[in-house]
Amino acid sequence: MGPLSPTIRTTRLWLWGPRSLGVALGVFMTIGFALQLWVGPFQRRLPGVRLQLQQPWSPFQRQSVTSCSPRQRLVFLKTHKSGSSSVLNLLHRYGDRHGLRFALPARYQFGYPRLFQASRVKNFHPQNGDAQPPFNILCHHMRFNLKEVLQVMPSDSFFFSIVRDPAALAQSAFSYYKSTSSAFRKAPSLAAFLANPRAFYRLGARGDHYARNLLWFDFGLPFPPDMKTKKKILHPPKDLNLPQLNVLPSGAGPQAQTPDPNALIHPALVVANDHHQTSSPVLLDSGSSSFIQWGLAWLDSVFDLVLVAEYFDESLVLLADALCWGLDDVVGFMHNAQAGGEWGLHAGKENRLTDEEQQLAARARAWNNLDWALYVHFNRSLWTRIEQYGQSRLESAVAELRARREALAKHCLEGGEALDPKYITDRRFRPFQFGSSKVLGYILRSGLSPQDQEECERLATPELQYKDKLDAKQFPPTVSLPFKGSKLLSP
Repeated sequence: MGPLSPTIRTTRLWLWGPRSLGVALGVFMTIGFALQLWVGPFQRRLPGVRLQLQQPWSPFQRQSVTSCSPRQRLVFLKTHKSGSSSVLNLLHRYGDRHGLRFALPARYQFGYPRLFQASRVKNFHPQNGDAQPPFNILCHHMRFNLKEVLQVMPSDSFFFSIVRDPAALAQSAFSYYKSTSSAFRKAPSLAAFLANPRAFYRLGARGDHYARNLLWFDFGLPFPPDMKTKKKILHPPKDLNLPQLNVLPSGAGPQAQTPDPNALIHPALVVANDHHQTSSPVLLDSGSSSFIQWGLAWLDSVFDLVLVAEYFDESLVLLADALCWGLDDVVGFMHNAQAGGEWGLHAGKENRLTDEEQQLAARARAWNNLDWALYVHFNRSLWTRIEQYGQSRLESAVAELRARREALAKHCLEGGEALDPKYITDRRFRPFQFGSSKVLGYILRSGLSPQDQEECERLATPELQYKDKLDAKQFPPTVSLPFKGSKLLSP
């Protein structure tokens, strides 16, 4: 995926809506595509922090300072349990520091899990005919709806998001949303749920969008009709030598990132027809396969860049390059991390899993087959961009980013790392606690200079408190209200 052309979205999604598309495809997929999706071909769009640890660094060594201008019209689709809170923090900081205008929700989400509606943007009333200053950044939780997004943001905005391996995402989501999803709530463990998900999952049940293909749901894509009607139980085969996506360290090269093409559509999946036995892997039928391929192609036509959580630092370097930002603009701390959790699948971790853990990962990817298709697709596109950027150049930039993060942590944070929330007494920095695992946060060191204190506060402020800060800055309240964490919606 490269920069997309400005003719982009003005003719884009006046053609379809996810709900109507699903109905049309359910009647007749080919006709549905012809009438609702392919009225026209996809059109591509044209295209100094105060705390300085050393001389400013830029990832654009091959370009002159005037060769590009920083992008400041941004749409970030904040997907769930994918490292998106850490990306949100850097957007909050950048917009705050540069005085940019955010399209904010009235509370903390744009009516999620409903599709995004422009009317949910705070103080956005275009029907009144009043001239309103344009928004620069749209970045809080929503279920993506391009037509409505284009009511709020200009079509030449930079659209980006982030995905995560469904195996890791399932573990995080089960812990975080166990009290929210009826399917998770009924299951004694994630292993029990994935062993027989149909015993717990019911399509359309309250909160059960968290329990299957959460990324696909967040991207606002309709679901294949066969997923709404078939009642087959999915089991991965006993043979663990399955086609898998290899998560390798930087320097391994993009070639290693290419799994079996069949795994993209239906990874490690067999149908057991309600019996606990295995058979040979099967593919989705041709209609569902075309449906998924269409969805991926459509996302490519909309999003300029999709980050990958397992390559978070590499993704940040590419993001800085695409936005013409400096490295300091994307350096930050991890946010909304659960105690005992891991930041993605670290390099080589897949090869250290036990047989039982590998079986669990295979089942998670099979159950979340649409998310796996998304993940494989955008992992490939990320490594294509890495190859274009230059492997050695990327490795140097990633090393610099990590060194800066470590230096910032030592300079700003008590203990130099994230801490158990029981130690965080300052409510400005105590993250909202939700789910069965504790959400870690930060305590600032004492004795910081006023300028460093301001920047360290930006780095350590959790997403909900930062949203309140931006809200108060953009819409100064007439009466100051205290922060009430107990009434917040989950991030």
